[in-house]
Order: sequence, then C-alpha cells, then structure tokens
Amino acid sequence: MTTENAQPTENARPAQHARVLFAELSSAPISADMALDAVSHDRAGAVVTFCGVVRDHDGGRSVDRLNYSAHPSAQEALDRIVAELGDTHGEATLWVSHRVGALSIGDAALVCAVATPHRREAFALCSDIVERVKAEVPIWKEQFFSDGTVEWVGV
Repeated sequence: MTTENAQPTENARPAQHARVLFAELSSAPISADMALDAVSHDRAGAVVTFCGVVRDHDGGRSVDRLNYSAHPSAQEALDRIVAELGDTHGEATLWVSHRVGALSIGDAALVCAVATPHRREAFALCSDIVERVKAEVPIWKEQFFSDGTVEWVGV
C-alpha cells in the first residue's frame, strides 16, 4: 500500500528495469558474437546467447534460401516484448534482433543475448524473449525450396 506522503526507507532502492542495448529488425547481418560482446560486463555472472540460423531443410524438403517480411508494427511488437520482460528482470542486459529480407543457408535469422547476475535467470529470460518474438512479432518467412516451390510460413 502506498500513500502520497510515504517516504522511502533508508534501504529502499528504486525499481530497476533491464538495459535494452539493442532491439531491432535488421536488414544487415547479425551475429551471436556481436550480441555477446554488447551485453557482456563485469557484473554479469551469466551470459546466454541464442542464434536461430537458416537451415537447409524443412519438413523433409531441401531449402535453398529464405526471405523474411515484417509488418509495419513488427518493431513496436519487439519493443513491447523486451520492455515487458525487462521490467521483470531489473539487473539484466538485453540484445535482440531479427533479420528481414533475403537470407542464405547458415545466416543468422534471430539473435538474442542476455546478461544477468545468475545463470537460471539468464537462460529463462533468453528463452522467454525468443519464444515471444517467434509468437508475437508479425514476421513472415518465405521459403524457397530446391524443387522450385515456394512456401510462406507464419502467414
């Protein structure tokens, strides 16, 4: 319960929010090394990275390349996700990016890095970010198969 005249106690600390160093859609290449370097710092006891990479197959079919398209609201959705998750992880440092445009086999499509004081929080936060980006950010994947067919995913 708070009142207008409430005074902070001697030990009270202001609420902390995670430091979001980077949260963007990118047409330029991204890498786990880039994200790792950005979030690493002396107070971090754990740094977790995730790199979603374009693979050469899907559903038993050979994939040649991909193209990612994003809705104009995609950046706003990404910002909302990192803000919401950052609000619950005050000592975290976050970096996340999803590629848009043409990608080749082996290219990084989604990269996330999280630094926190402890490993459990870092693993959980990185996983939460990746799962929410995949579920909530309006990005569609166009897959080009070796047999000449094309398939849209996430539409």
